[in-house]
Amino acid sequence: MQVVFESINRIFSFVGPLSDFLWDFPTNIKWYADIPVLGNFSIAVILLVGSGIYFSFRTGFMQVTHFKKGISIMTEKRTAKTGISPLAAFLLSSAMRVGPGNIIGVTGAIAAGGPGALFWMWVSAFFGMALAYMEAVLAQIFKEKKEDEFIGGLPFYGRKLLGNRVWVGVALSVLYILYAFCCLPAQGFNVVSSVGRMAEIVTGEAIASDAMFYYAAGGCVVAVTALIAFGGMRKVSKWTDKMVPVMAVLYIVTVLILIVLNLNELPYFFSSVIGGAFKPEAFFGGLFGTVLAQGVKRGLMSNEAGQGTITMSAAAADAKHPCEQGILAALGVFLDTIVICTLSGFVVVMAHCWDGPDAQKWASLDKLPMFTESVAALTPNPALHSVITFIITLCFGLFAYTCLLGMISFSEIAANRISKANGFINGIRILALLVAMFGILCNIAGLELGNLWAFSDLGNILIVFFNLPIVYAGAKCALKATEHYKKNDGTPFTSTVVGREDCQYWDSL
Repeated sequence: MQVVFESINRIFSFVGPLSDFLWDFPTNIKWYADIPVLGNFSIAVILLVGSGIYFSFRTGFMQVTHFKKGISIMTEKRTAKTGISPLAAFLLSSAMRVGPGNIIGVTGAIAAGGPGALFWMWVSAFFGMALAYMEAVLAQIFKEKKEDEFIGGLPFYGRKLLGNRVWVGVALSVLYILYAFCCLPAQGFNVVSSVGRMAEIVTGEAIASDAMFYYAAGGCVVAVTALIAFGGMRKVSKWTDKMVPVMAVLYIVTVLILIVLNLNELPYFFSSVIGGAFKPEAFFGGLFGTVLAQGVKRGLMSNEAGQGTITMSAAAADAKHPCEQGILAALGVFLDTIVICTLSGFVVVMAHCWDGPDAQKWASLDKLPMFTESVAALTPNPALHSVITFIITLCFGLFAYTCLLGMISFSEIAANRISKANGFINGIRILALLVAMFGILCNIAGLELGNLWAFSDLGNILIVFFNLPIVYAGAKCALKATEHYKKNDGTPFTSTVVGREDCQYWDSL
């Protein structure tokens, strides 16, 4: 088995360099990199942050003016006749957004770019909220009804906005499914390795990666996932409704306890983050590009604003108006980055591991051990350290598992743009489970296929390059819908509001 894994790793050795090239282009070209200040900004950063700024102004900063309204929509008790409730859709999208990247992504960004990277995560998230709003509104405008569910998202609004060409919807569906399949092995690996780590904490004994325990744990994960995934969107959302609040609250409370135990480090945290983002030598030197790129890149990979990968859940909601789900999508970015990622940043920065005497040794660790080492540095005694490490590991496992469920579910929705036949949809579900199982087998084999996992980075940037032009193509529709929502004059939302004739669901009400 090890020979097979190593062969796969070699085959995909080109993925990491290709991903880095696309993320960094054209800062990896000397004449561009030599331009003062501008030479620090890659096309990806310019597109993501620039688009977020543009749509923030065009929507009148909906992420600020309608923040309170979003909270109101979330807390409103509503039963969905078709699809799922807006709150359930928010929690389903959060299942994808709040993933392992909220811990290891933040840790890696700080390790590579220093605490200043966290500041640029905040900036990219604030403007990314506007991008998430636009995507979700488009997903709602062009959603379709399939029996008792709604289906939609990037492949659906992409097809409608690009001349209603069948091949466009199919191509975007295939792109998303490939993206999800490239990310699923990592999530399967993370779930099972988390279960193993928790067992080691409880028993106090190391468990070999090829022990029967891991085979049993992997089998249980696949079996439970199959039962949930084959139940359709409603069953998946039923589980994410339960898991997301639990894992979010558990993580928030645990980190807040660590912060309270180390309140004297709070001034150091803020001075390191703000100072690291605006040091003159960083701003006018090459370090600024690293800090900025790490902040935006890891922020995007965490909250997924601009990718279109969360739009499937937005379309699944039984909303009263398309803009309702847009507002909740913006709140999802806020929860993911401004809340969860910031809490992870507190732990890493306040622990001083990143700049202490053993910084080099710390930086050589894998991302999760980096984080747990930081947790240990903030924990006053060994007994409490075991409890907190167990809870953090549990949260990490839940983050990975909800991501796994979300990717399988969203792949199913994307597949509906290709064919709605039950046999085809079930085939996609089975393939997704097999791909996740591959990650579990990697864990059992004691291997980490870094080159294969680099596909998630590559998938992120490729989907951005495809999705953003489509969002601009549909901007007129989303902005007209926004004007209609703000008027609140009691008139129903129909195709005529956005100047089209193909919003079949809304015209049927």
